[in-house]
Amino acid sequence: MTGMELKTSNKQIKAYLKANIDLKYQLFLQKLIPNCANILGVRMSILKALAKSIAKGDYQDFLTKKDFSSHEETMLYGLVLGNLKIPFAELVEYIAAYVPYLDNWAVCDSFCSSLKITNQNKDTMLVLIENYLSSTKEFEVRFAMIMLMSYYLDAKHLDLVLNLYNNNKHEGYYVKMAIAWGISVAFIKFREQTVVLLNNNRLSAWTNNKAIQKIIESNRVSRADKEMVRQWKRAKDKTN
Repeated sequence: MTGMELKTSNKQIKAYLKANIDLKYQLFLQKLIPNCANILGVRMSILKALAKSIAKGDYQDFLTKKDFSSHEETMLYGLVLGNLKIPFAELVEYIAAYVPYLDNWAVCDSFCSSLKITNQNKDTMLVLIENYLSSTKEFEVRFAMIMLMSYYLDAKHLDLVLNLYNNNKHEGYYVKMAIAWGISVAFIKFREQTVVLLNNNRLSAWTNNKAIQKIIESNRVSRADKEMVRQWKRAKDKTN
């Protein structure tokens, strides 16, 4: 790690990533992230450490070049944004410019997880999130859904989040998976309100049943509640 703070040019970053390729991890990621052909195989711990270093240095140059030649470089860009200590209004502009480049669930979810600054700027971030709810792009919508799950499943925003989950009609697999995941987390945090949703919703049968599956698989849900939610499974829709 010595001298990592100097590795801020694209050429240096590429060389550093290449030097840290783990071929076994590459094979693991290729199975975990289908349809992603540009995986190098650099572990997340290394990417996170590099992102922190870049964020402390000449991050403007790195962000301006937007070199997304590999999965890792795309991932790294989002992690750098999550580490920036800049005014939130400025960060929002970078986020909006990056979201269209999200191309798989791993990049999307790691980016969302890194944006902990959202906790101090929920109202402003929510405005940005809402811009993506009606997008036709699968991972833009997933970004919105994962952000809602990660930062807005609280008493103030619960009704809004459940309503947005209930009414989203995007047919992308990774959108529906995100909604199902979010509903399962909502069940753990706000059981009574989520029971109402499961008992009567406008979700596709696939999404409804996947949410129930995730609830049943959770170690934080009682056996009685698992039996209860089974009754809300539905026959598959014709399109699912």
